[in-house]
Amino acid sequence: MTYEFKTESTYQEYFTKTHDMVRKSVREFIKREVLPFINDWEEAGEFPIEMYKKAGDVGILGIGFPEEYGGTPGDVFFGVAASEELMRSTSGGFVAGIGSLNIALPPILNLGSEELKQKFIPPVLAGDKIAALAITEPGGGSDVASLKTTAVRDGDHYIINGSKTFITSGCRADQVTCAVRTGGEGAQGISMIVVEKDTPGFAVSKKLKKTGWWASDTAELFFDNCRVPAENLIGEENQGFYAIMINFQQERLALAVMANMTARMALEEAISYSKQREAFGKPLTGFQVNRHKLADMATLLEASTEFTYRVAAKIGAGVDQIKEVSMAKNFACQVSDKVTYDAVQLFGGYGYMREYVVERLYRDNRILSIGGGTTEIMREIISKMMM
Repeated sequence: MTYEFKTESTYQEYFTKTHDMVRKSVREFIKREVLPFINDWEEAGEFPIEMYKKAGDVGILGIGFPEEYGGTPGDVFFGVAASEELMRSTSGGFVAGIGSLNIALPPILNLGSEELKQKFIPPVLAGDKIAALAITEPGGGSDVASLKTTAVRDGDHYIINGSKTFITSGCRADQVTCAVRTGGEGAQGISMIVVEKDTPGFAVSKKLKKTGWWASDTAELFFDNCRVPAENLIGEENQGFYAIMINFQQERLALAVMANMTARMALEEAISYSKQREAFGKPLTGFQVNRHKLADMATLLEASTEFTYRVAAKIGAGVDQIKEVSMAKNFACQVSDKVTYDAVQLFGGYGYMREYVVERLYRDNRILSIGGGTTEIMREIISKMMM
């Protein structure tokens, strides 16, 4: 990339030299271990499983987690900085796959027993094991409170029956943080439990083929009288919905960051290309319509990035941001929708070709307004909290 669009004042307000050290470490990892191979991994539909260990060895997987479990503690902007640099891989699928632990481990960390934490967190942060989160069901989508997968207590075990879908890292996961119904209908009957991959009655589909995020494996999970030790229950019975809601706030922030970085890379590519590509005897930037298009793209991106950073700062300060993070996610996705679309348009036919990164950004962008709660669900949350 020949151009990097960034407003220094915004950057300096939220990031310190310590954050920059994290950023530099992740950036060097991406340049060395990922960028030379990412096109091949995209076409193959997966990245090498050894990448988890490599990322664990340099401390990337442990960013934001407590030191006693092998992590590197830090404020919310450590995670933001790392996520932004991981996105420089140009592959949302790689970022989603390598980062699936960031939605799978927090319920264990926040509500699990010390034994559960010691068993399931350190191996994942080290890159020795892979963790996934399983909430969405084939008939449920965003309606989490209506999930159907059941877990019935039987002595020292729970017997789980049901299925999950659209599970990132589902094919490779050694452990799955799974939402199950242990009580009555609605949110009050949901629990969280860890299911290990070799558990009898647990099965995984082949990789699902997707529009974007090609480098990540996505699977359906099946539970047929799956017998899981009761000690794998995270927290108390019927308290799982609370853990899910805490998780969603962090996941939506992460998706907003991904959307902003998707838009940023698309803008950078568009500016670089527009300076070089000539039409009718002058570069694309010689036409006012293109300059103004780029100006609008940059303005929207700057507003979205600042909003996301502000919400992140409040989350880091312990201020409830359920409404605001839903707004930030929606706005970031809307901006990324427009910026990636306009970037492809500026590239013309080349923007439709796989060899150009804007094509991948355009495809990968589409899932961001669906995952972690759809745009429509975000609007419902916002409107309810406004009323």
